[in-house]
Amino acid sequence: MADIFDVVADSTRRDILAVLLDRETTSPGSGGEISVSEIVSTLGLSQPTVSKHLKVLREAGLVGVREKGQHRYYHLDRGPLEVLEDWLIPFTSSDAAADAATLAGAAGGDAETLNDDQRAFASAIGKAFAETAHQVTAVVAAKKRR
Repeated sequence: MADIFDVVADSTRRDILAVLLDRETTSPGSGGEISVSEIVSTLGLSQPTVSKHLKVLREAGLVGVREKGQHRYYHLDRGPLEVLEDWLIPFTSSDAAADAATLAGAAGGDAETLNDDQRAFASAIGKAFAETAHQVTAVVAAKKRR
């Protein structure tokens, strides 16, 4: 697990992953593939720098590569990121789970018997979470467009 944290800790590698994600989501006919030269152009980095980081990402299993002649076409491999996400979820949702358990306990253990104040509180938490998720998505999308 430590290796993947080291890999995604680097901002250049995160930028490359963002480019690959953008290609995957905005160009369905491409199979999510993008050439090294397109990544270089998008990020404004040198080819050797991009290649060095792609090698690290490939060794970590975060990207796959298809070779065609002298060209290399990269695509995002979500597998290791899903493992990372599965590991992180208990840490990011533990407060929500504790709050839900507290609310369920206050209602006698039956979530369906929440009173109006508890339902309003739960609704407010849900709305705040949704707004925050939307804001994060908007910031990430804006960063990808730069």
